[in-house]
Amino acid sequence: MASVAIADVYKSFGSVEILHGVSVDIEDGEFVTLVGPSGCGKSTLLRMIAGLEKISRGQIAIGERVVNNVAPKERDVAMVFQNYALYPHMTVAENMAFSLMLKGVSKAESEAGVRRAAEILGLVPLL
Repeated sequence: MASVAIADVYKSFGSVEILHGVSVDIEDGEFVTLVGPSGCGKSTLLRMIAGLEKISRGQIAIGERVVNNVAPKERDVAMVFQNYALYPHMTVAENMAFSLMLKGVSKAESEAGVRRAAEILGLVPLL
């Protein structure tokens, strides 16, 4: 485990600012709970720590390492979502490609997208 330092972090989607200068230090071994109404930015902040969402401004450090531009698979962070939407009868690759299939993306393009995402997330051995 390692400490997490979030310093003056902002997140905007277009002109809409979602997070406004969030700062918090979480020490190694400390237990922290994020509480707030739906849509207030809890999941967005967690996604930024995990590297699944880019920050607009500020800095996130895990241990002594600033991770703003570090790939998700290199952060050694895992997330379990409250409502995961996986289909147990499908493989990992099929689950990852499902939304692309619904959008009518070609099989070749879908396979390439799944492969790229799996490489970013370190999931290639599970494909």
